[in-house]
Amino acid sequence: QVQLVESGGGLVQAGGSLRLSCVAVGNIVSINFMGWYRQLPGKQRELVAVVSRGDTTNYADSVKGRFTVSRDNAKNMVYLQMNSLKSEDTAVYYCNAQLLPRGGSTWYDYWGQGTQVTVSS
Repeated sequence: QVQLVESGGGLVQAGGSLRLSCVAVGNIVSINFMGWYRQLPGKQRELVAVVSRGDTTNYADSVKGRFTVSRDNAKNMVYLQMNSLKSEDTAVYYCNAQLLPRGGSTWYDYWGQGTQVTVSS
């Protein structure tokens, strides 16, 4: 009943910027954490950035100072502003949310389908 839908991926030159968006839709009671993970080619999925409902953030060291995660609680949306992109940022980026669905009794992790970000030189 709950889905996460990402948008904003694409092709960008090194040094450029992209903004990813994700919206959680469905019967949702509350969303705890929202954030972004990525899967580099041939690698395991890794944390990029996460933000709590109170706007506390956590970033991977590799993106600190370049990426900014934010959320709009009223719209159930999370964003990832990516600046100064590098070729090593090329990956599929996945939206993640820890939320309580209506009728549920505990927190569940939900994932988007992923959006491709390709950084070229």
